[in-house]
Amino acid sequence: MTVRIDTIYEGGLHCRAVHGPSRTELTTDAPVDNQGRGESFSPTDLVATALGTCMLTTMGIVAKRHDWDLTGSTAIVEKHMVADPERRIGKLTVEIRIPRDFGPKERATLEKTAFTCPVHRSLGGKVEIPVVFHWGAQG
Repeated sequence: MTVRIDTIYEGGLHCRAVHGPSRTELTTDAPVDNQGRGESFSPTDLVATALGTCMLTTMGIVAKRHDWDLTGSTAIVEKHMVADPERRIGKLTVEIRIPRDFGPKERATLEKTAFTCPVHRSLGGKVEIPVVFHWGAQG
């Protein structure tokens, strides 16, 4: 499947992107530590956002298939930039909270699903991605 995203540079380190199928728009700004004003998501913030939403979405797909309720589950992603040898994302720490408790088999299935989401697979070995899961009353 191919999805087209049209992006225009609006000046002042701001871009506007339009999602072809839905026509939904989002804007980006360079971060304060890289000459921007931090008025919106930075491009690398969108990578972190994509990881968290992809992990939860793919877990949701599997949960739906098994009639498991993941409503209210959250992902907190912290982006850590590095500058040496080049500016890039060095680490994305992920904390996933599932409000309901599941048995060991279900947990293993959902955790494996999170680790095999398309964004996680696409990031490759250059980005460290530690993940912690909290189940039910654990956190």
